Amino acid sequence: MTVSSGDNSVDTRGSLSKLAPLEAVLFDVDGTLCDSDPLHYYAFREMLHEINFNDGVPITEDYFVQNIAGKHNDDIALLLFPDDLERGLKFTDEKEAMFRRLASEQLCAINGLYKLKKWIEDHGLKRAAVTNAPRPNAELMISKLGLSDFFEAVIIGGECEHAKPHPEPYLKALQVLNVSKEHTFIFEDSVSGIKAGVAAGMPVVGLSTRNPESLLMQANPTFLIKNYEDPKLWAALEEFDTKEAGEKPEA
Repeated sequence: MTVSSGDNSVDTRGSLSKLAPLEAVLFDVDGTLCDSDPLHYYAFREMLHEINFNDGVPITEDYFVQNIAGKHNDDIALLLFPDDLERGLKFTDEKEAMFRRLASEQLCAINGLYKLKKWIEDHGLKRAAVTNAPRPNAELMISKLGLSDFFEAVIIGGECEHAKPHPEPYLKALQVLNVSKEHTFIFEDSVSGIKAGVAAGMPVVGLSTRNPESLLMQANPTFLIKNYEDPKLWAALEEFDTKEAGEKPEA
């Protein structure tokens, strides 16, 4: 049985307000800005079936979640083709091309994303996308969601020395934005991404878009939300406004 995020997470009251004054918010892309995992799963399942992977038995969604979701393509290629990495890398490149064809027509934003976008803009916060997706995928998704002008930087795991779950991509985002980890938090939807954010020393709000909440909690997010309309998120964000109002000198 999947345990609810309310049973696992820490009390959200004050759990982010220690970051005040807030400087920046960082976002993963796949599964965090948009519900793209079903498209990735479909592409992997169909293409692996075509080459008779697993003796022709299609991969399951559980297999995808446990072994593929959120990971960098170099690691996926090695997993799927341990004896022929070059073939694996060619396969993942072709799979990404299939994903982009699907995403160009079927991509949908996570519920509440544009409400959160407005809150971030209204508060004058810096923002970056930090993803293990290849740059063509990331830029396509961000563009299709109408967020190209929203993000000040797009950090690609494959363009760093180490991709997630290593903290380097998130540390690079801090450097590019010229902000402090003590005043920044992250939105992530995968175990790999949450681990990267936590290792970088920042609070991570996890989204249970597709991955099981019990699995995500093992990576130690600050708390979990269903989507950007979740009352737990807005209770935490209101803490910033309350704290800021309390620190303003009286007229």
